[in-house]
Amino acid sequence: MPEALDGFLLAAGLGTRMGALSRCLPKPAWTLRGRPLLQWGAEALRRGGATRLGCNAHFQIEALRAVAQGVEVCEEPTLLGSAGGLRHALGRVASELLTWNADVWADAVPFDRLRDGHRQGRATLTWLLVPHPGGPWNPVWMDDDDRVLPKGVTGPKGPYHFTGAAAWSPEALALLPEGPSEVNDLRPRLPFHRGLVVAPFPWREVGTPDALIQAAAELAPDQEGRLPGCYLHPGAHLPGSRFTRCVFGPGAAPPAAVADADALWFEAGGNQVRLGV
Repeated sequence: MPEALDGFLLAAGLGTRMGALSRCLPKPAWTLRGRPLLQWGAEALRRGGATRLGCNAHFQIEALRAVAQGVEVCEEPTLLGSAGGLRHALGRVASELLTWNADVWADAVPFDRLRDGHRQGRATLTWLLVPHPGGPWNPVWMDDDDRVLPKGVTGPKGPYHFTGAAAWSPEALALLPEGPSEVNDLRPRLPFHRGLVVAPFPWREVGTPDALIQAAAELAPDQEGRLPGCYLHPGAHLPGSRFTRCVFGPGAAPPAAVADADALWFEAGGNQVRLGV
C-alpha cells in the first residue's frame, strides 16, 4: 500500500518556455543559491508541516529524480494538466494535500496558515491569495463568505492574486476525472472553493531563461549570478567576462578565448554543447 502524502509539487511539463535550457535540465532542477527549485518548494512544504512529499514528472524524469531527495517522483507518461497531475495522490491523502508549483522560488510560504485556514473553513479546496499587485495576472475575487468566484466574475472581496499554493481535501481529489484536467475546469464542481488572504511574501516564478538570469542576479549575486548578466550553475566553471545573456549549465566550460552572447553552454557525453537561447 503506498504511503500517505501530505505535500505535492507540480513538476511535470514540457519546459517549452525555457526553450533550449530544457535540453539540459527540467525547470525544477535549475538552482538558486545552490538549491534546485524543486527543493526550495519541498523545504517550504516541510516548514508548513508536510512530512511526506511527492511530485509528478513527465520530461527529463531522471534529471528531476536526481534532485528529488526526499520527494517521491511519480512518473506521468501522458501530461495530466494542472489538476489531473494530482491524481497521483488519489487515495493517499488523510486530511489535506498541500500543493505548490515546482518552478517557483520562495524562501518561505505560509503553508501552516493555509492548512489551518483550510481546516477551520472546512473547504473542499483552498487557495492561498495575496492582494493583487497589478500587472497582467488574472484577478481572483471572492464573495462575502470567502468563496472564490468563477473566473471573470467580480465580487465584494478582491482583487487578489493566486500564489499557486493550495490545500486540496480528499473530496476535491475524488472529483478529478480520468485523464488530463485543469483546475479551472474542475472549479464549478467543488462544493466549497475558499480563498485565504495573507500578506504578500517573496516568491517568483522562474519559467524563462531571462527570469532565471534575473533571479540569479537578485537572489544569488555571489553564486549563480556572480557573472553579471548571466546565470552560472554550481556545476559550471567560471568563464571569462566576455559573455552576455548566457546560461552555463552543469559541466559548462567554454574555451578561455571565447566571447559569446544569448547562448546556453553545458557538458554532455564529455563534450561542450552550445545552443542559442
